[in-house]
Amino acid sequence: MTLKEEIVHESMKLFSLKGYAGTGINEIIEAVGSSKGGFYNHFASKEELFYEVLAEAQKIWRERVLHGLDDVESPVEKIIKLLENYRDRYLKDGEDFPGGCIFVTFSVELDHQHPQLIQEVNNGFVGLKNMLGKLLEEGKILGELNNEVDTGMMSEMLFAGMLGASVVFGVEKSPTALNKTIQSLIEYINKLRQPISGG
Repeated sequence: MTLKEEIVHESMKLFSLKGYAGTGINEIIEAVGSSKGGFYNHFASKEELFYEVLAEAQKIWRERVLHGLDDVESPVEKIIKLLENYRDRYLKDGEDFPGGCIFVTFSVELDHQHPQLIQEVNNGFVGLKNMLGKLLEEGKILGELNNEVDTGMMSEMLFAGMLGASVVFGVEKSPTALNKTIQSLIEYINKLRQPISGG
């Protein structure tokens, strides 16, 4: 790992635990065993570092949460796989994100203090909601979901449930509570599935 990569990785951990504003450059330098010169050789400012950390966190999120989705044909099963990945491969990752979901940390903390930084985080949230909505719509068209299902409302609910699971797990660090929350979302989806008509 290069010094730049190390700074990004350690900053990601610290931001996850303490937030962007709560993490000082000196703490980051200490975590990587470097100097201010070493830091400023790679980043002009803490804000520049924020964007690098965000990009790395988004890359990890995509790798973990979207893992194996291409192997699943059913749109509804894709959502269930996504929720299971989110629980098992992303939220339970105490190595990269010891403080829980970094995007939730950023969204709560930066909303008023740094409105220019929050935009990128919000774009990610919008992208996730759109993906859920698209898969639900596809599921409805294919007859996997009841015709009465409001896919827009359902995608909002699933998104809120995912964020809620993240917040609860970040606070309580309880895998049992996390499993229950995600399982309740999966059961909610299954209740809205179209029953397969027997011959």
